[in-house]
Amino acid sequence: MAKNEIATGVVHKVPIDLRKVLTSSPAVLAAWNGLTPLARNEWICWTTSVKKLETRRNHVERVREELIDGKRRPCCWAGCLHR
Repeated sequence: MAKNEIATGVVHKVPIDLRKVLTSSPAVLAAWNGLTPLARNEWICWTTSVKKLETRRNHVERVREELIDGKRRPCCWAGCLHR
């Protein structure tokens, strides 16, 4: 995998807004690429499954923060319906 390449999920592709956040920091990108495809899929689905744009922005930022904190999956979420 190339240095700035972003690994995808099982079903979902990484949306542009999330891609920007993931590539904003080498630490975030490394944490993302270190996840399993299923875990990446859940982060993507968790980010895109919301209805409000404000909530989506919040989720995108939380992905960055939580990856830096070492979290590997979204917390307190039922999970992706697509797995």
